[in-house]
This record gives sequence, structure tokens and C-alpha cells, in this order.
Amino acid sequence: MTTPSRGAVAITGIGLVTAAGADTRTSWERVRSGRPTAAPDPQLAGLPVDFSCRVPDFDAGRLLGPGSAWRLDRFTQLAIVAARQALADAGLDPETWDGTRVGVVVGNSLGGTATLEEQHRRFREDAPKSVSPLMIPMGMSNMVAGHLAIDVRAHGPSMVTATACASGANAIGVARDLLRSGTCDVVLAGGAESALTPATITGLTRMGGLSARRDDPAGASRPFDAARDGFVAAEGAGILVLERPEDAAARGAFVHARVVGFGASSDAYHATAPDPSGAGMERALRAALADAGVGVGEVDHVNAHGTSTPLNDVTEGRVLRRVLGERPLVTSTKGVTGHALAAAGAIEAAFTALALRDGVVPATANLTELDPEIDLDIAKETTARKDLEVAVSTSLGFGGHNAALVLAAA
Repeated sequence: MTTPSRGAVAITGIGLVTAAGADTRTSWERVRSGRPTAAPDPQLAGLPVDFSCRVPDFDAGRLLGPGSAWRLDRFTQLAIVAARQALADAGLDPETWDGTRVGVVVGNSLGGTATLEEQHRRFREDAPKSVSPLMIPMGMSNMVAGHLAIDVRAHGPSMVTATACASGANAIGVARDLLRSGTCDVVLAGGAESALTPATITGLTRMGGLSARRDDPAGASRPFDAARDGFVAAEGAGILVLERPEDAAARGAFVHARVVGFGASSDAYHATAPDPSGAGMERALRAALADAGVGVGEVDHVNAHGTSTPLNDVTEGRVLRRVLGERPLVTSTKGVTGHALAAAGAIEAAFTALALRDGVVPATANLTELDPEIDLDIAKETTARKDLEVAVSTSLGFGGHNAALVLAAA
């Protein structure tokens, strides 16, 4: 294999709160099992699309303390819990570090939709005085980074990347630059989203993005399948602890995998539809490979964006085939988790790191008949691959945002 870029950063901690489980171990086990999580959602009852992928058994009061939880919208709660998991995994204690050297970069797109919808209801149905004074700080998307910095005493740069479904991947790319530049010694990077609210789901339904399989929610998210009809909305958070490899080695930290390349681009084509040529995604992917110093024939595995929408999967499939050929074993973990929007890229980067660590490519759930227009080696079953060395995670977002990460085994 080509020697990876000297700009590599180490993933020393992983925290996951997803529809597959409220912690990293449970999420990874469920993804490896290939069992979908989509189910009827009582909070969406009566809507044309009344199912989702919601985080199970998430008790914010127990995990964060009731005095803190009530001040935070759910997307921020998910992020803080994931970050605490990641720090524990990394063996880092905010009580003992130099917080001026710690940064936070979190991807988010829609902010506190649950808070905003509830407060709007109060405004319309009750009276202006019934609106919470916390509405704005709970609803603003940047507050996920602000509250996370407060929680972990991070006094370095803290920011939110808001590039729709590419937000989480872009957050990791920005975090890597903060480490490479010497601005930070540790960065918590990832994404968080919780927008499973009636108005948001109705908007996604009206634009034709969601699967309409109300009679079979578990089978609705089916990336690359010939019978796919849209994505299943999900919530979740994925946070990674990133450090320079030499710093991780100096403190004897376990390294799950390394981020060795990053590329981003814009389609500049359409607000919601991908450029059918895939030119923008291809630019991001080739830039990430060049940044990593990895040849196109050296990629063993791809965790694809794979949303289960008719347009995305064909376009992405053509680009992956054109750039990477037939070698990589490709999966989309959205068949299990659904599409967590701005958090998706971070969650899938975490799954990619775990795949490299464990030598396992998880199955693409619900894939029964591969779309004939997609010429890829798709993992229909979870497959042990002890030779995994290099993997790619791709993310595409509304607005034409494209991001690609290249990860390498530790």
C-alpha cells in the first residue's frame, strides 16, 4: 500500500448514539447483524409517513441529569452523551487536560426542530408569554458545539458545519485541519441530528424524499436495491476523539483507525437533486485519495452514502465504479440505521473505523435485488475481511455538498 499522508490523525475515541443502540458497542453489534431499526413512530401518528429510526431507550434525564437535560434540545443531548462515551473510550479526562488546546467541531443542519415546533405551538395556541425564554438557545444549531465545549471544558475553537447530510464528514475534515495546523492537540468531531418532528417529516414527505412503505417500515430503507423508493429519516449522534498519532502514541492510547484523507466539493447544480454526472462527488473522492496518498486500486472497503433514494444510489454507484473499480466491498449502513441527516457522515465514519479495526464489513440490510444500473460489489451479508487496510466513507448533502473521507487501519 502507498504510504499514507503525513497529515494522518488518530481516532482514539468513538461515541455513538443511534437508532441501532444508545452506545457504541450496541450500535456496532446491531449494524453487524444487519437488522433494520425502522419502526412505526407514535410521534408521527396520522402522517402520510408515520415511521422512522429513533434512538431506543434514551433517557436524557438519567444520562445528563434532569437539571441539565431540560435545558437542551434532543439533538444536543445526543451529542453530549456520544461525546462523553468517546472521551471515556479515549481515556481522556477534561478535568486534567489543557482545555485551550481542545477543539470541538460538530455537524448539524436543522437545529432544535422539536423545541421550535413546540414553542411555535405555544405561541399560536396559548400566548406569547407561554413561550420559553430558552427557545432560541435550545433551537440554534450552533449551540450543539457551544454546549459540548461547556461540558468538556474545551476552550479552543468550537464550531458547527452545516452542509446538510455532508455535515458530519466535513466536521471531521475541519477537525483534522485544526490538528495538522497545530491549533489544537485534541478535537472532538462528528455530527448530531434529531429532527423527527411532524413538520420536518411532512416537509421531507412533500418533497418526495422519504420511503412510503408504511406497511413494511423495517424493509423501507433498502440502499442500492431495485425496489427502493426513498430514505427513512433517523436521528443520532457520532463523535470521534481525534489526535495526532505521535500524541496518541506518547500517552499509550489505543487507536481504532486513522483519518488519512479528506476531500470536499460542490455540485453547483440543484438544490436537492445530485448532479446526474456525479462530477462533484468524483472531485471530492479523488481529492480525498490524493490527500491520503492512496491509489484508486488500494481501497478495500467503502461505507457509501447509500440513502435508498432512486437518484442518489445510481449516481453514487456510477462514481464509485468509475473511480475505484470493482475491488472494494461496498456497504451502506443506512439499511439498518436509516438516514440521520447531518449526523450520518460522522456515524458512518465511525462504522468505517470499526470495520477496519475488527476486519468486518457489515451487510447492506434489505438488499434483495441489486439495481441493474449499479455495478458494484455490495455486501449482502456481513463479511469478515482480515485484509482491510484502507476504506472510504462518502457523504452527499442537499445543496450539492460532497465530502469523502479516507481511513486507514491503525
